[in-house]
Amino acid sequence: MEKKQFQAESKRLLELMINSIYTQKEIFLRELISNASDAIDKIYYKALTDDSLSFNKEDYYIEITPDIEKRTLTIADTGIGMTKEELENNLGIIAKSGSLSFKNENEIKDGHDIIGQFGVGFYAAFMVADVVTVKSRALGSDTAYQWQSEGADGYTITPCEKDAVGTEIILQLKENTEDEDYDTYLQEYRLKEIVKKYSDFIRYPIKMEVTKSKPKDDESDEYTEYKEEETINSMVPIWRKNKDELTDEDYENFYQEKHYGFDKPLKHIHVKVDGNIRYNAIMFIPEKAPYDYYTADFEKGLELYSNGVLIMEKCADLLPDYFSFVKGMVDSEDLSLNISREMLQHDRQLKLIAKNINKKIKQQLLQLLRDNRDGYVSFFQSFGRQLKYGVYADFGANKETLQDLLMFYSSKEKKLVTLDEYVSRMPEDQKYIYYAAGESNERIAKLPQTELVADKGYEILYFTDEVDEFAIKMLMNYKDKEFRSVASDDLGIDMTEENKQADKEAEEHKDLFDEMKNILAGKVSDVKVSKRLKSHPVCLSAEGEISLEMEKVLNAMPNDQHIEANKVLEINPMHEVYEALKTAFASDKEKFKLYTNLLYNQALLIEGLPVQDPVAFTNDICKVMA
Repeated sequence: MEKKQFQAESKRLLELMINSIYTQKEIFLRELISNASDAIDKIYYKALTDDSLSFNKEDYYIEITPDIEKRTLTIADTGIGMTKEELENNLGIIAKSGSLSFKNENEIKDGHDIIGQFGVGFYAAFMVADVVTVKSRALGSDTAYQWQSEGADGYTITPCEKDAVGTEIILQLKENTEDEDYDTYLQEYRLKEIVKKYSDFIRYPIKMEVTKSKPKDDESDEYTEYKEEETINSMVPIWRKNKDELTDEDYENFYQEKHYGFDKPLKHIHVKVDGNIRYNAIMFIPEKAPYDYYTADFEKGLELYSNGVLIMEKCADLLPDYFSFVKGMVDSEDLSLNISREMLQHDRQLKLIAKNINKKIKQQLLQLLRDNRDGYVSFFQSFGRQLKYGVYADFGANKETLQDLLMFYSSKEKKLVTLDEYVSRMPEDQKYIYYAAGESNERIAKLPQTELVADKGYEILYFTDEVDEFAIKMLMNYKDKEFRSVASDDLGIDMTEENKQADKEAEEHKDLFDEMKNILAGKVSDVKVSKRLKSHPVCLSAEGEISLEMEKVLNAMPNDQHIEANKVLEINPMHEVYEALKTAFASDKEKFKLYTNLLYNQALLIEGLPVQDPVAFTNDICKVMA
């Protein structure tokens, strides 16, 4: 019996295949089942054009048979089978696809597509087997042939006995090692687990004898075990059913079965596209964030199927980071089953799917906002921070996509509102969208800087997430309305009599403010009369791009950047403390210095910024009390 050699290129590819092309050895079963499904599909296509053939779907199935004693695993199908020449061509030349040739020859474009490719995928069997034996009898032939190989050394083809049309692949499993237990591929539970994971939606029954138990008799508590053939795949994927066939409960059950989360999804998205790119998708918007969502351990991505066969558990390229909370799956007939993660990153069809999915997710979120506001608020409380990061990331490239999905707490409404809702109720004389940043809504409401804007009756958005101001800086404006911090120099509010009085005070007591600036040199960039304060004596504002809240966020990061905003100390000329300052400046320079330092530290505490010298601060308080 002559052993034939693989082509040189094929031999090198096989060695690579066995050792490194797949990261998980369990993939071999997925590949062999997919090829078996293809073999049945080929008879189906033949029957469409050959009147002498009939296709009774009940006669076609795939069978898995583990033999623990012999340490063999057999995958058999009732498909079209292969002739001696087809065994030679399809299995002797690695990566040549018999399925692809069949598809091209028969001009198959629609309907049941061919998914497996006898070639690269078939040789995944050598990851777990020392010897692979293929017994096949072709449709219309009375003769069967056996193809056998021990790997890269070559293969033999000989006649054999086989009663029925179809193919059997027999794997003689490798010996166990310290690192790998190959016997696991003979265990019922493990085989069922792999089929459920990768091949649950193969359209033909995958059968296997499973162990069951029953009472020995009606009155006995003892059980006896027996074997019974069982179909271990569900066959019909939910995403291929029509939407009108499915209920909310069906989608929720699918969500639970796939372990997408322990919560109930807020909304499901069922997409079916037939065009230049064909795919089905079912996606879910969860209500609650997973415990690890905002950590480096979280891995985004949708399950990716090729014609019902799982090829990737988490395909990150299907989702942008800002929609990473979406769970679900995509099944496309236009993706190769044997596609690597690196190839997917450059796949044009996958990019088209991702682009369409992105649009669909946004549409559904806007619909959720319109139709179920409470549900959207619940969603936003869990995932809103991620949307804001999306606005900030990539230099604001996605801000147009995300701006209508953002919500912030409103000083007037006392709840989360959208930017559109804010702008729609702005008074005619209001020039800007006002915001204030702080650690909590309660603390922001007490900030002195909010007094003037609130007194004018203008709504203020409260920024409590560390990313908020960074995102707004990137957004810049919404519907031609610029964002403006309540701590900004120019609030766009017309001059009042109080403002005019403040300018007069600043001019008349310029020396006082210059002296305060000298005392606080290195701590503030300026000291001036405030036009925003009403009841509070003092506050801090910031000049330039870095706000006081941004300073806190940046300095809380691990790299310890020591970023400082250009702080301005503002004094309320209408407050009695100002009168005490003027008196001290005129008669007691030491007391004036004491008051200046106290007011500065008081302003730091209001902002939630650390007092640089707590001991000196407490001593200053004691001096005032003495």
